[in-house]
Amino acid sequence: MPERGAVMVRTHCPYCALQCGTRLEASPSGGVTVLPDEEFPVNAGRLCVKGWTAPGVLTAADRLTAPLIRPRPGAARQPASWAAALDHVGRELRKITAASGPDAVAVFGGGGLTNEKAYTLGKFARVALGTSQVDYNGRFCMSSAAAAGSAAFGVDRGLPFPVTDLAQAEVVLLAGANVAETMPPLMRHLEGADLIVVDPRRSATAEHAALHLSPAPGTDLALALGLLHTAVADGHLDREYLDRRTHGFDETWRCAAEWWPERVERVTGVPVADQRAAVRLLASARRRYLLTGRGAEQHSKGTDTVSAYINLALALGLPGRAGSGYGCLTGQGNGQGGREHGQKADQLPGYRKITDPAARAHVARVWGVDPDALPGPGPSGYELLDSLGRPGGPRALLVFGSNPVVSAPAARRIADRLASLDLLVVADFVPSETVELADVVLPVTQWAEEDGTMTNLEGRVLRRRRALDPPPGVRSDLWVLRELAVRLGQPPERFPDDPRTVFAELRRASAGGPADYSGIDFDALDTPAHWPSRAEGESTPRLFLDRFAHDDGRARFRPVTHRDAAELPDADYPLYATTGRVLAQYQSGAQTRRVPELTAGAGEAFVEVHPDTAGRFGLADGGLARVVSRRGGTVARVRTVASLRTDTVFLPFHFPDAGRANLITNPALDPVSRMPEFKVCAARLEPLEEPPAETGGGPS
Repeated sequence: MPERGAVMVRTHCPYCALQCGTRLEASPSGGVTVLPDEEFPVNAGRLCVKGWTAPGVLTAADRLTAPLIRPRPGAARQPASWAAALDHVGRELRKITAASGPDAVAVFGGGGLTNEKAYTLGKFARVALGTSQVDYNGRFCMSSAAAAGSAAFGVDRGLPFPVTDLAQAEVVLLAGANVAETMPPLMRHLEGADLIVVDPRRSATAEHAALHLSPAPGTDLALALGLLHTAVADGHLDREYLDRRTHGFDETWRCAAEWWPERVERVTGVPVADQRAAVRLLASARRRYLLTGRGAEQHSKGTDTVSAYINLALALGLPGRAGSGYGCLTGQGNGQGGREHGQKADQLPGYRKITDPAARAHVARVWGVDPDALPGPGPSGYELLDSLGRPGGPRALLVFGSNPVVSAPAARRIADRLASLDLLVVADFVPSETVELADVVLPVTQWAEEDGTMTNLEGRVLRRRRALDPPPGVRSDLWVLRELAVRLGQPPERFPDDPRTVFAELRRASAGGPADYSGIDFDALDTPAHWPSRAEGESTPRLFLDRFAHDDGRARFRPVTHRDAAELPDADYPLYATTGRVLAQYQSGAQTRRVPELTAGAGEAFVEVHPDTAGRFGLADGGLARVVSRRGGTVARVRTVASLRTDTVFLPFHFPDAGRANLITNPALDPVSRMPEFKVCAARLEPLEEPPAETGGGPS
């Protein structure tokens, strides 16, 4: 029976980009119960274990509820009033800016922030601070697919069709996506399809596959080129579609012609027969989809790899056709909306380019500022973090919704850069590893304590609804940004803290842009709307059915060719190391590691190793190992997995301290997207003795 006085609200899960519909029941005694929303089509009554246990973070024992200040370098942090904390931050920011200019202050955001917070954060950086030094953790997640999708189709929306369309698919190729663990409710839409899974591991998703292709890490691009070669050689091109709806196939074919199946097998390890079977299966179906994920993107050539898969999809005539399509599976909860509205270094709201004079003029009018006062593009996420505290680099950083101490590549170097700052300010609701380094900590609201909008992987704009009051002393990110802006000399009305008011301004700022929200009514989102929405009540669930977003309406092939990963195994580091997610944890783990039901199943860092590889390095199943690269080493529990490639080890990246997988990852960047190469580096294994019981166990 519901508790007397309980309040039931419809909202959405705080985790991945499916944004599963939920119903929260908040009782007067402070308890929160979650149930799946059976009416929301994306999950239709299903949740994964993270969604079921999401309320556990709301009552975390170490919840941040009071601002903390380090009054001087080297001093311990002390609780402070909000006025004292904000005055201190404002005073220090003004001092640093006066001495070194506006670019001495940087801002780093997150793909989990609501649209309103992402929009306001970008506006705050460019108007209140006047800095070009703003980027976000989506640079580590979606930037390669965004660049490739924009080049091919003229606009970037993860899925240009509803998730529910996948339920009618006969065949789906998943390249670098382990959806059975990262977004399990999506699997219900794939139950009727034959799956072709491209993954170096035999993942939980690959266990469901009709065909599993297991390329060596870093060779995905060669495989995609080979699949296109086979499609052409075996007569599967859709010539009519190419002539009517695309440009540039001939040059693309000249690149792919060099990647015949036998050459692809030598480079990738994928047998010729499996390459041909994959193309035959995909080409012979009437309703077929090709979907890419982080495994294709997180490389120093990730944009080219995604482009190669898009080229394959175009050659087969999939995009923009009812019952078929190409899409990218966005990862973070608001990974789509978070990159559309201005917290990315080169973009303004509505997915406009910050270098476009017309875009600058439009947004400046909405903000009530001079277009010439807006800064230009700044460095990308990793480049920004790596420049902190260096000569000429930012001396202060404000972090909202991110934990780069765990999530950034070459994580020890980034932690050192954060520690070198004159001022590090972090807004969060639990003490993440980045919070532990902060000079000022600002406690902010969580998902069930706030209103706002999110945009899921299909471009569906959703309402996040407040179900309960935050703890005393906790404030919203919007309130924090307004109060800081006022202390930096801005009029308070320029930075409203009411989500409805902010969304109304976002609508005006996005109007006419690629991601146009101008026709979406905040109060009408009981029925979510897909962008673009240029007229009141308009929704566009399926893009490209008539034309692509380029001026001539045609999609573009993008010629690419294979190149090696930035770092290959050698005598000193003879293995490929690759990273990814597991079912019971999310992102840097700052939230999920505080939920007992989740840590019971995945509570410490581990490394998957083939049994023969474990024997070669003197490792035992269940023992400890140090995984070492040129950037350092991480400590993990050994799990022997007979299906894994003998040249590859796999580490999840959710764990802190000595168990951080990103202590070893390579910050080599994609030249287009500036995505770091998380998915492959050269490594070796070293056995470790178990620490004595009195000094603690393995990695936490």
